[in-house]
Amino acid sequence: MSATQQLPATGPAGEPPTPRVRHQARDAAVVMTFSAVVSITVAVALLLLTRLGN
Repeated sequence: MSATQQLPATGPAGEPPTPRVRHQARDAAVVMTFSAVVSITVAVALLLLTRLGN
């Protein structure tokens, strides 16, 4: 079960609610964090492969 609350739809029936700015900012921070972790992991893996290849 999620700790976040669902917002009621503000538009016509059946239309999903529009996301709030803080939700979009949180999603952007998650994507940036994931991207940084993947980039660092790839960089370390390449560094190790390069050093062990000598």
